[in-house]
Amino acid sequence: MSFAAAFPRILRIGAGASRLLPDILTQLGLSRPFLMSDAYLVEGGMAQALLDALTDAGMPARLFADTMPEPDVASIERAVVALRAGDHDCVIGFGGGSPIDSAKAVAVLATHGGAMRDYKAPHQQDTPGLPVIAIPTTAGTGSEATRFTIVTDSEKDEKMLCIGLAYLPVAALVDYELTLSMPPRLTADTGIDALTHAVEAYVSKRANPVSDGFALQAIQLMAPNLRRVWADGQDRAAREAMMLGATYAGIAFSNSSVALVHGMSRPIGAHFHVPHGLSNAMLLPLVTAFSASGDVRRYADCARAMDIAQEGEGDQMAVNRLVEELSALNRDLAVPDPRGYGIARDAWERLTPLMVEQAIASGSPANNPRVPTPQEMRALYERAWAGA
Repeated sequence: MSFAAAFPRILRIGAGASRLLPDILTQLGLSRPFLMSDAYLVEGGMAQALLDALTDAGMPARLFADTMPEPDVASIERAVVALRAGDHDCVIGFGGGSPIDSAKAVAVLATHGGAMRDYKAPHQQDTPGLPVIAIPTTAGTGSEATRFTIVTDSEKDEKMLCIGLAYLPVAALVDYELTLSMPPRLTADTGIDALTHAVEAYVSKRANPVSDGFALQAIQLMAPNLRRVWADGQDRAAREAMMLGATYAGIAFSNSSVALVHGMSRPIGAHFHVPHGLSNAMLLPLVTAFSASGDVRRYADCARAMDIAQEGEGDQMAVNRLVEELSALNRDLAVPDPRGYGIARDAWERLTPLMVEQAIASGSPANNPRVPTPQEMRALYERAWAGA
């Protein structure tokens, strides 16, 4: 077997890791950062604390806080204009997946020009742009360790997947203390998103020994702690496990791939403005039940990594327990189905053919253990609306 693996050049993990930012910039020979964050982190003072630390170290940064919850072309273009107004040698993404994904896109566009659609998969952007340093504040997307970014084309209602080594941060500072203030809904959605990354990376047709190890470790870390962080956001041990698990899951799918859940969830987010982690959660039990026949052993491995399979029982029973547990997790974490979220049935049915088309075009469903026909994917969307 021959395969490639890629990681951030520097990974600093643990309590207080974010405070090492000035030292990391010095280590990388960088000193003129462009900081991308969001309004929530500005209002809460967390972005200012980072700016103050950089100023004290003689590295004053310019702040762009107008990132969108789901990055779109217009917000990326505004950020590129702001970056080019200064003299910057790197981009810092500080926040959840949206600021980090935005930072990746801006770092490439500011260097290479063109329009964001030029970089949509299957185009692969390996020639680097500006260096990106990622500081995640949610335990979910794993974007701090991936070679992907997602940007929405609002005119076409399409989430564009962009791939390549240019999007892999050169450094990631993974500090679980930044997640202690996450509210329960965000905690649940990002946590199930990370669990989805790990499961899909492990069952993907592109899985390999490196991605397998990180995916199983991620599942082992997150499965017993998702309900704990939902119930008590100040549970430091559970928060630490979730943060490490999310990063491991990011490494796993960056070096393997995601599959059908992500392929189907991106159009839901683009058309109905459902947060990415939540749209994954809506689909995970249903798509797992559909897909498991394509690789029963690997899905059973996931159940065993979650410690929900009984000793000595066969793979198929373990898979059954996996589907049951994913459904129970959605119930316990109050994940709504699309109908419960407020999406009208007629709009859902009208857009289903386009969502199927966009899911297939993303390439992710082709990585699934069981690749659906367009008709099968349409049926899955129909069942998903009512939470079947």
